[in-house]
Amino acid sequence: MDIDIRKSGEVQVFRLRGPLTLGDPVDDLRRALDEVINVGDTNIVLNLGDVRWIDSSGIGVVVKALTSAKRNGGTLKLVNPSKPAQQTLKMCGLLPLFEIYNEESEAVQSFT
Repeated sequence: MDIDIRKSGEVQVFRLRGPLTLGDPVDDLRRALDEVINVGDTNIVLNLGDVRWIDSSGIGVVVKALTSAKRNGGTLKLVNPSKPAQQTLKMCGLLPLFEIYNEESEAVQSFT
């Protein structure tokens, strides 16, 4: 999994590429999310357009990050989740927890 992180104003934008599954991909994303949340950057956008598969451990790290961000005054929004990612979130009953945008720029602007 590739994780590109950039800051756009007060928003941390994560662009993920590859499967978000148990092991290194989930561990790497968890570390990166914990890092930004721990320094107070709690407005987060996850671009999932290039994540073709997400398993329950991937869902777990995303939900945990959403909870941590909200607890610290921010939130986590999703951009362009692939059909398999949406189906997994829906199957787990978690899709309604997230604001979902088609474009990264829309998600970033929604924080203002």
